[in-house]
This record gives sequence, structure tokens and C-alpha cells, in this order.
Amino acid sequence: MAMVLGKPEADGLRAAVGVLREWQYDGAPTQLHPGDLGWFWRFGAEATAAAVRTWSRDGRILAVGLLDEPRLVRLTIAPDARRDEELAQRLLEDLAEPEHGVLPAGKVSVEAPMDALLQDLLLEHGWNADEPWTPLRRDLTRPVKDPGLRIEVTGPEQARARTAVQRAAFDRSTFTDEHWHAMAAGPPYADARCLLGYDAQGDAVAAVTVWSAGPGKPGLLEPMGVHREHRGHGHGKAITVAAAAALRELGSSSAIVCTPSANAGAVATYRAAGFRQLAETRDLSRDA
Repeated sequence: MAMVLGKPEADGLRAAVGVLREWQYDGAPTQLHPGDLGWFWRFGAEATAAAVRTWSRDGRILAVGLLDEPRLVRLTIAPDARRDEELAQRLLEDLAEPEHGVLPAGKVSVEAPMDALLQDLLLEHGWNADEPWTPLRRDLTRPVKDPGLRIEVTGPEQARARTAVQRAAFDRSTFTDEHWHAMAAGPPYADARCLLGYDAQGDAVAAVTVWSAGPGKPGLLEPMGVHREHRGHGHGKAITVAAAAALRELGSSSAIVCTPSANAGAVATYRAAGFRQLAETRDLSRDA
């Protein structure tokens, strides 16, 4: 059967989330995680469905893409199909042709596993390496020490505090209470936790959301932030350690995160929290 480009409806997203769970394993190259769809779900199920693309053959999903921004698609591929020539060629064609409904015309970017044949083809066809990102990983086989910060798991009653910290941590954040409730209603959130960290004065100073992909698989931190008025006190390290502990409780084998290499402060925070810095990755971009 021919390769099929799919644009799932909201009720068809579970299949995409399911294969993303299956494809996670320790040592995998940086790739799309079910938590990435879970975090996007803050915009609602319909918006998430509109941003997801799947590529299938013989009824089996071989690749999943998320239009994380209008001009950025984050793609991952089944581990046993990353060097599949037919799939790579079809992905190349769909990414190049705006009428295929994956990327618009003009300057665009693609994130794909570094070991995928698609990377080679994109470079051969004039795409260029973009700014570097730094993935980091923390093994969770051993217990995680107390973070030294009071940590609470966010439920509906704490949603307002959780979203307030997010907006105070990221200048352009639009995270609202409505967004939190939409995210929490999505299937990926069944294996997720939002954590709030409180200082000795009882102020909410840091927040993180963690996403499990299932027992024995890497869990994701997305996002993590410290309130702009409470920086410089080690709260970033503390909430990151708490995130690792929460993922361990959820059965994750490791905790993973990826941040722009230019954000030296974030890289240093994750390393201070016991994460090991891995080889840089790069998106590929195409000029207008």
C-alpha cells in the first residue's frame, strides 16, 4: 500500500499519542514525546488535532508531526523506520510542498531525529542547520533526594497559582486557567503532573509539568520556569529535582529535557539538578 499522510480528527489523536509512547526508549535521539502533544493540548483537542500529522503504511503509523508553531514542524519516526527510503522520500515531498498541508511557503523549520534518513535528504535538498539545542537526561534508577522546597501537585483548585507562575516565568506566556483545564482534560495528562514550588514565605516561586510515557520509559519536563521575582535562590534546581522525583514515582526510567543551547542559565540549572548534558541537536531550516 502507498504511504498515507493523515490529518487526524480530535477523536483520532489517541493513536498518535499511543505510538509516541511506544517509540520512547532510553538512549533514543531527541524526538517528539507524548508530553509535547500533552502540553500543546492546552489549546484544546480540536486545535491539537489540527496541528498533528501522521504518515502511515499498511495501516501502521510510521511518523508523527506536530506543527508546534506555524512555521515549525516537530517530527519523529518509528525507530525501525528511520532509515526507510520510501518514508523519508515521502516526508521530504510533503515538507517541501505547501499544498500538502504540512508547512507553509517561505522560511520554515523541521525538527527530526538526528539519525533519520530524512536529515540527510533535507541537507541534500538545500535545507540548512539551524540554532543548536541541548538535550539533557537524568537517570532515575536511584531515589531522588529531597529538593529542599515545599512541593504541591496542582489540581483544579491550584490551577490559578500554576498559570500565574508560568506567566511570571515566561515573558510571552499566554497560559491561562482555561488552558490548564484543557490540558488536564487531555489523554496525555493522565500520566502527567503539574508541580508548584513554595518558598519559606509561602509564595509560589517555581513550576514544572512532567509527562510520563509509561513505566520503564523516559519522562519529559515541559515546561519548567521560575517566577521572575524569585530568581537567584536555587528554585530552578529545586523544582527540577522535584520533577525528577515525580517522574520516578510515575515509573519513568529517566527524565529528559531539551533547551536552546544559547540559554546557558537553563543548561546550568538542569546540570545542577543532576542532569547529564548530551550532544547538541539542530533543527533544519529552509529559507523563503
